Amino acid sequence: MKVLSEDQLKTAENELKKYLPMSQQVYGFLVIRNRVRSDPVRRVLVDKWPQFRVIMCKPQVEQKSDLFKDTLLFATDAAVLEEILSKSSVFDWSKYFCVGTSVSHTEIFKAVASAKGVPCKRVAKCYLMTLEDVSRLPPVDSSLDESHIGLVSQTWKFGKDDVAVGLIRNMIANFPSCCVLDAEGKPVSWILTYASGAIGMLYTLPEHRGKGYAKILVSSLAKRNHALGYPVYSFIEEENAVSYRLFTNLGFTEDPSYREAWFRVNEFQIFQ
Repeated sequence: MKVLSEDQLKTAENELKKYLPMSQQVYGFLVIRNRVRSDPVRRVLVDKWPQFRVIMCKPQVEQKSDLFKDTLLFATDAAVLEEILSKSSVFDWSKYFCVGTSVSHTEIFKAVASAKGVPCKRVAKCYLMTLEDVSRLPPVDSSLDESHIGLVSQTWKFGKDDVAVGLIRNMIANFPSCCVLDAEGKPVSWILTYASGAIGMLYTLPEHRGKGYAKILVSSLAKRNHALGYPVYSFIEEENAVSYRLFTNLGFTEDPSYREAWFRVNEFQIFQ
């Protein structure tokens, strides 16, 4: 596959806009990537240029914690995607990796993994929630900093065994976040922005729930990202009725024809 240059990344961003909402995650990543340089930077690859049918944002893996940064993938041609997964060397199927893509590609990932004799597990299936009008949302001024990385990692459902620390450190250092602080200046509720532009990791400590913090934080981060020119969207797992209700009450809408899914290959390797 071909690695895109800086100029080509800007062209790809405009092209992906035509395929929204299906391309939302890769498009959101490019919107931010073309404006913010975070570390480590994902390589953006396409099957051909300029009429690409498969585009993916693949992280550079320099240490174990980098494996937690998932590959973002969008494809307009399922047959081309299956051929790339089956025959190209873009993924090392003997090692762990995680991919976020359309749930419609589930059978392709399962089939290729089965043919290669490796375990492949779908770990999440999510609604894509987007917000167009942020004008009525209230703001919050506080942001997370590096001293909060451990707290966020410990409370995130995917932050097992500290492997997510590098991911969270990169998010806090490079992308917008919001939090509510207690009287001692410690976060009691927070939300972050992924490298793809999606807002997430929303969490409130149990003893501080029921105070409306989540609503304020989602509103604040949505306004902050919108002001930066970022797309405002989030992924909500299908079983998370509380968050789905919160986001819809704030004006987020879903596309009922689309779901995003994440697949982990050789998951056991990352938690050894």
